[in-house]
Amino acid sequence: MRPFPEWGRSARRVLVAASAVLAVLAPVAGCGSSAEDSVVPRPDHVVVVIEENRGYEDIIGSPQAPYLNQLARQGANLTQFYAITYPSQPNYLALFSGSTQGVNENDCPNDFSGRSLGSELLQAGLTFTGYSEGLPSVGYTGCTSGAYVRRHNPWVNFTSLPASVNRPWTDFPEDFSELPTVSFVVPNLENDMHDGSVRRGDTWLRRNLGDYARWAMTNNSLLVVTWDEDTGGEDEDNQIPTILVGERVRPGDHAQPNNLYGLLRTLLDAYGLDQLGHSSDAEPLDVWKDET
Repeated sequence: MRPFPEWGRSARRVLVAASAVLAVLAPVAGCGSSAEDSVVPRPDHVVVVIEENRGYEDIIGSPQAPYLNQLARQGANLTQFYAITYPSQPNYLALFSGSTQGVNENDCPNDFSGRSLGSELLQAGLTFTGYSEGLPSVGYTGCTSGAYVRRHNPWVNFTSLPASVNRPWTDFPEDFSELPTVSFVVPNLENDMHDGSVRRGDTWLRRNLGDYARWAMTNNSLLVVTWDEDTGGEDEDNQIPTILVGERVRPGDHAQPNNLYGLLRTLLDAYGLDQLGHSSDAEPLDVWKDET
């Protein structure tokens, strides 16, 4: 049974938003330390993949997602991790900027002049690129193109970022040492589980990022696979699967309550960057191996 099934959606959202603030009080399963004691390591490269519209129980333990479950066993499986709201677009914005930017629907286009994870990285002399499957050209700002949709591409909305960071998936480097500091990867509607099946999305991930996942284990790098929201029904609590795999990740189930703002906080902390919006209210993820 999912937690708080008898609560209304608005009440559950308040609790989910508060969960990151309270995370410091909830030890990670199997570990006596708290998120407050966690020091986020600095990976050479991070790749964040965002999938669509599946709850925790739709993926973890599902025979339709054999590769994702392999990653969950190999890395850190977050068992109490939540999206921020409904529908899709504000969750992408929350993860990328620490705010839903006042967006509460899947409208297009949107343009924002404020700060984002991408702008913070670039300002610090680091690098960021977003790779979208089906994006027809570098810097494309249209709302749709085939199975590509702009609403799943948050970086295109921030006018402080150069067009060069908005790239097709086909530009993802074969030599992983050439990756930017942080990359976001968004499959198209058919491969991100939005229109296609869990099995199809699982297979796409294995075929396209399986080599990177293996490489990250021995090259001080990190793969994060998360979702924008759960299936979105009234009885849902917006609990989403989130898996981290990398050389510095402590494998196992991790029960620290957290959400997409906490994931953003983790990425910002890893590179010593200033907090953005609600990420300052969240705790970083505590899933790291002890330094010895």
